[in-house]
Amino acid sequence: MFCMARRARRSRRALTGAAGRRISGTMQRTGFVMTRAATIEAEEAAILEEFSFFDDPREVIEHIVELGRELPAMDDAQKTEANRVRGCQSQVWMVAGFDEAKRRMTLEADSDAVIVKGLISLVLRLYDGRPPAEVAQAGEAVFEKIGLGKMLTPGRQNGLYAMLARVRQMAQALTSVA
Repeated sequence: MFCMARRARRSRRALTGAAGRRISGTMQRTGFVMTRAATIEAEEAAILEEFSFFDDPREVIEHIVELGRELPAMDDAQKTEANRVRGCQSQVWMVAGFDEAKRRMTLEADSDAVIVKGLISLVLRLYDGRPPAEVAQAGEAVFEKIGLGKMLTPGRQNGLYAMLARVRQMAQALTSVA
């Protein structure tokens, strides 16, 4: 009982961060609203802060699963072979668009595995709604810094890096539009 209560407090604290603001990203699809830092670097710092509250790798994985449960489902019409991310252990679909008015890349993704949906949530937090050139140049060190390299199975690691490569590839394609 005490362990569950402690995890719940940590989870709430991680979601609100030290400054007391709700940590998430900015997608407004199907009621899923996230606040977002102004830059990728600032969002990376927010993610590092969020994950610093967890002492146990199991708590990190539980948090990622929670993020996955909150991710809105992608429209089934977009779950096509052309949108599938190769190299993932689970089924992952990802699409990108370009918001002409804001000059920003838009991303939407989904998976059939809840833990992968949680990883997608982190990827979208970092890169959805950003300038394509900024996304194309972004690194992936934040995922190692929060310890995912040690916690994920090799198959899940490969899938995460396949998703990141796909995001950069789509961003690079959109830089000519931007």
